[in-house]
Amino acid sequence: MKQTVKAAVLGWALAGAATMTAQTAAPAAPAPTAAARAAAQGVKFPTPNPKNFTATTPTAADTDAFLKQLWGYDENRVWSVQAIQSTPAPGMAKVSVLVGDTRQPGKEVESVFYVTPDGKHALAGDIMDFGPKPFAEKRARLQAEAKGAAHGAKGNELLLVEFADLQCPHCKEAQVAMNQLETDFPQARIVFEHYPISEIHPYAAEAAAMGECIRKEKGDEAFFKYVNAVFEAQEALTDSNHEGALTTAIARAEADPAKVRACSATPEIKALVASQRKLGEDLGVNSTPTLFINGWALPVASIPYETLKKMIAFRAGLDGVTVHLQPTLTSLQ
Repeated sequence: MKQTVKAAVLGWALAGAATMTAQTAAPAAPAPTAAARAAAQGVKFPTPNPKNFTATTPTAADTDAFLKQLWGYDENRVWSVQAIQSTPAPGMAKVSVLVGDTRQPGKEVESVFYVTPDGKHALAGDIMDFGPKPFAEKRARLQAEAKGAAHGAKGNELLLVEFADLQCPHCKEAQVAMNQLETDFPQARIVFEHYPISEIHPYAAEAAAMGECIRKEKGDEAFFKYVNAVFEAQEALTDSNHEGALTTAIARAEADPAKVRACSATPEIKALVASQRKLGEDLGVNSTPTLFINGWALPVASIPYETLKKMIAFRAGLDGVTVHLQPTLTSLQ
C-alpha cells in the first residue's frame, strides 16, 4: 500500500520535490550553504525579517542543518529560512522556508512545517524526526535490530532496510529497484523486513511466514528467490489460487512445500514475522514499501531510481561512507 508522497516523508515532498528533477553526479562535501549557492546562481530570496523569528527554538542554524540532511543530495535545490514563529500551542514553532531551484530562478515556493516543543519532531502532514542529525537514533536501532534476510555487504555502515508486504503491488514494483541496488551499491547491506498488512492483504502474513521458513532451512539466497517468485505470481494470491501460487514459489526456492507449510504454522515463525512488523511500527512505518537509508525513511516506490541512487550516496556521505555513483546500465528510471 503506497501512501501519498507528502505524508510519507517531509524531505521528499515539502517543496514539491517530485517536480525538481535531480542530476546524477555524486554529492560533494562540504558544500556552500543553500543561501550562498542561491545568491551565486541567480535565485534571489528576500532578506529574512528579524521580526519573524519569535520562537526561541529551533534556531535558524539548526533548521538549516536539518534541511541539508533532507535536501542536500540535490545540488540544484536552494532554500532560505524566512521565519520561525511562536504559535498558540505552547512551545510549538512554525517554520517558513522559501525553496527554489537554481535552474528555475523566479519560481520559488513557500514550505511550512511545525517543530514540537522538545525540538525532536517536525510535522508537515506527518510527523518525522527533527534536528541536525535527525536519523541517528533510528539508524542505531536498525543496526541493532534489523535481522531479516539480507544481501550485499557484511557490515552495516551503509544499511538499507526495506519494510515490505509480499501481497502489496507497490512492493512488487519496488523490488526491481531493490534488486538493482546490490549492484549499484556494493558497500550497502540490504535487509528485507516483513510488514504484512493483513487488513487488506489476507495472504501476506502466510507468505511472509513461509519465506522465513525457507530462510531458516535454505538461507538468505533461497529466501530472495522465493520473494521474487511470490512477486511474480502476486496476482494469483486469491482465495482460489493462493495455495498453488505459494507452492510454486516455494519450489522456485528449491524447498519442500510440505515442510515449509508445517513450519509456517508454528508459533516461533509467526512471532518472528510479527516482530518484524512491530519493529517497523516502532520506527513509524505505516505503509509499504518503506525504505530506510541509514535511518532515513523514504517511500521507495515513489522515487525515480536515479534520484534514489543519489539520495543513498548523499546519506552515505553524511555518515562517512564513500560511494562512487555510476550510471545504471538498465532501463530503470
